[in-house]
Amino acid sequence: MNTTKSWKHSSKNSKAASSESAQEKALNLFAETMIEKIESIQQDWKKPWFTDSSMHWPRNLDGRNYSGMNSLMLIMHCEKQGYKYPIFCTFDKVSALNYSRTKDGLKPVRDAEGNKLPVVTVRKGEKSFPVFLTSFTCVHTKDGSKIKWEDYKSLSDSEKEEYKVYPKLNVYNVFNIDQTNMQEVRPDMYEKYIADMKSEKPHTSEKSFRFEPMDKVIQKNLWVCPILPTHGDNAYYSISKDCIVIPEYEQFLSGESFYSNLFHEMAHSTGSEKRLNRLKPTTFGSAEYAREELVAELTAALVAQFYGMDKHIKEDSAAYLKSWLKSLKEEASFIKTVLFDVKRASAMITSCIEEVKDSAKSEVA
Repeated sequence: MNTTKSWKHSSKNSKAASSESAQEKALNLFAETMIEKIESIQQDWKKPWFTDSSMHWPRNLDGRNYSGMNSLMLIMHCEKQGYKYPIFCTFDKVSALNYSRTKDGLKPVRDAEGNKLPVVTVRKGEKSFPVFLTSFTCVHTKDGSKIKWEDYKSLSDSEKEEYKVYPKLNVYNVFNIDQTNMQEVRPDMYEKYIADMKSEKPHTSEKSFRFEPMDKVIQKNLWVCPILPTHGDNAYYSISKDCIVIPEYEQFLSGESFYSNLFHEMAHSTGSEKRLNRLKPTTFGSAEYAREELVAELTAALVAQFYGMDKHIKEDSAAYLKSWLKSLKEEASFIKTVLFDVKRASAMITSCIEEVKDSAKSEVA
């Protein structure tokens, strides 16, 4: 990045373990996972951040997608462990599969003939992986009464001012669906979860691949700053002009490459002082510069993954691999702050794209 002008590139159980030690252990594991990933990329930086085998998005048994740092770490965890499907569940959730709730309380689940179904369990010796979940306590500033987070979100802006919100970061431990015996003892249930996840992967590797929602974002100027496809060799976010410049679509080897590079620059633009306030004037090659490159790379990889695309590490970003490894190994808080920034940046980008997709659906309807 030009120090003042632009960011520039060339083409346990299910109960929350809320203690500080649980958070530290989880973050240390996240750091180890990230270190292993970056070390593997360092050996061959031209390969994508994530492999084709992990193109599905992590979700729980209820079908709810994980987001932010959790999704990023679970994808990497699946790659490392060789899990084919990123479906995760807590120990308690697995246990609950064996019971149904009746007016007389919990009863073992049975088949149509009234026979008790085999018990689904986590296999003995399997190790869990941590995920973070933020809970919120909403307290009225005058009378001290509390309301649920869902109720707080439905309040008007003036009503929200009457409450103080206290966030709390909790750690939950989850298991992959293949760490259970579900496939063996309840194959129909297992196949249903897998079938619900499977979807046709877009042919993103084709030269002609177009991601229409993103095309519309560019054409209608729907991003937080202008995106200017320009014939040239450089892709960058200009801090001073608050705009993104990217080579034209036809200059890239594939449509996938065009969009993944654009996601990288969009990630930088989220860091503007008037947005997430992450970008500071800094020297090219400095630790701060390297950190922002990691945030942009991980954000772009996460967004690309969400929409079924590969994201290869940018050639000039590869120069920072050693710096990233050094920070991950030496600074305990580094991984936490990076992942927090990735979560916020990726949320901004996907929210914009999803709004465009929803608008398109409304027009069709």
